Amino acid sequence: MKRTIFILVALLGIGNMPETVAQNTKDITPGVSIEKFNMNREGRYLTVKMNLDLNKLDVDANRAVLLTPRLVNEADSLDLPSIGIYGRRRYYYYVRNGIGSISGENETVYRVSDKPDNVAYSNLAEYEEWMDGATLTFHRSDWGCCHEILTEYEGILGSHHEAFFPELIFVQPKVEIMKSRSLSGSAYIDFPVNQTVIYPDYRRNTVELGKIRATIDSIRNDKDAIITSVWLKGFASPESPYKHNTELAIGRTAALKKHIGQLYHFADNIIQTDYEPEDWAGLRRYVEQSDIKHRTEILALIDSDMEPDAKEAKIKRAYPKEYRFMLQNFYPSLRHTDYRIDYNIRMFSEVEEIKRIMAEQPQKLSLNEFYLVAGKYEPGTDEFTDVFQTAVRMFPNDETANLNAANAAIRRDDFETARKYLDKAGDSPEAVYARGALAVRERDFDTARRYLSKAKEMGLEKASVTLAELGEREY
Repeated sequence: MKRTIFILVALLGIGNMPETVAQNTKDITPGVSIEKFNMNREGRYLTVKMNLDLNKLDVDANRAVLLTPRLVNEADSLDLPSIGIYGRRRYYYYVRNGIGSISGENETVYRVSDKPDNVAYSNLAEYEEWMDGATLTFHRSDWGCCHEILTEYEGILGSHHEAFFPELIFVQPKVEIMKSRSLSGSAYIDFPVNQTVIYPDYRRNTVELGKIRATIDSIRNDKDAIITSVWLKGFASPESPYKHNTELAIGRTAALKKHIGQLYHFADNIIQTDYEPEDWAGLRRYVEQSDIKHRTEILALIDSDMEPDAKEAKIKRAYPKEYRFMLQNFYPSLRHTDYRIDYNIRMFSEVEEIKRIMAEQPQKLSLNEFYLVAGKYEPGTDEFTDVFQTAVRMFPNDETANLNAANAAIRRDDFETARKYLDKAGDSPEAVYARGALAVRERDFDTARRYLSKAKEMGLEKASVTLAELGEREY
């Protein structure tokens, strides 16, 4: 039987765009209309989506119709999974002969009696370089008995052209010689008036001492950590003479050091102490955040160069009502001990272990360890992006962390997030280049050339290459 081929052309959205989109494409082949066609590069995949209107497709009982999207670029081609519509006798013929379908196991099979009027088609094809510039055609083949093609139709949906995507430069962070970390807090330990002895059950001391103990225990019980120092700084409030407050601050800090030493038996050089007789900085914060009367005048006295005792006496004399309020509501919180537990974290080198640590306790990782695990993922994937976003959460002010997070966001065309990170990425040649790369992706080519030229002047070779590539393209 003679085979007939019809070519139906519907050129839609072909041009230098990263995706091809069409609306209401009618009658791409007889009996088949296509709406909402979309072809787009997403990381390592090329996605093809469309809605197929099969309402007018009729298939004889002894026939089958195979609908196949096909990517073609000169000698290279790829058939995407087909949709097969089988007439009653042709369907049972294939079933009896164990064939199942014409095109293979990825085919979506319908008997004509069960054929839906509309099919939402979606497919991910692993991206290959030849797909840049490839045309997507829509192929219909009508099959008769003896596995023979009777008629073929083919329509053109559109072409995929990659937008210019400059190579991004991810910077490997410096290796930390020692991964030093710390945990800190404040404890409000109560002492009887004018005493420097700790009574663990006195007032809220059980809770406040428990804060310090819980912090120390969280590190001591971690097999990856070693405590290097426990730092304590005691503060008193200003209501007594400065000399007396000095004695209280020293004595109470020493008492806390002794208490912790008895609990943990640290080496003598581990626990370090400091003191501040009167916490005027703390008092200033409380006053500034309050709405008490004469707030401005009291703040001016706190900021003055007067001796502490004279300063406190003048506030008490000039503003007695406000002083009583501060004495009752602010002063108790000025009697506190600040603490900091310094510790070192061991190095991690195995990628699988780093992945586990990142999921459970990312604060243990160095920037370089994040970088090592990122290299195991495909750029642009969720996993790749998550590594750099987690790293910048752990090191929010680090320029390299912000630069790499910005690059990961640019890779996904998340421009708003990229700008946020680039604001904190510094002015290294790589950061300047990244700003140029972002401008390229946003199609702001004048800004892109300005940044890329600056990066080139700073000695970054990749900037020269990207400038030349940008100049070769027409926009």
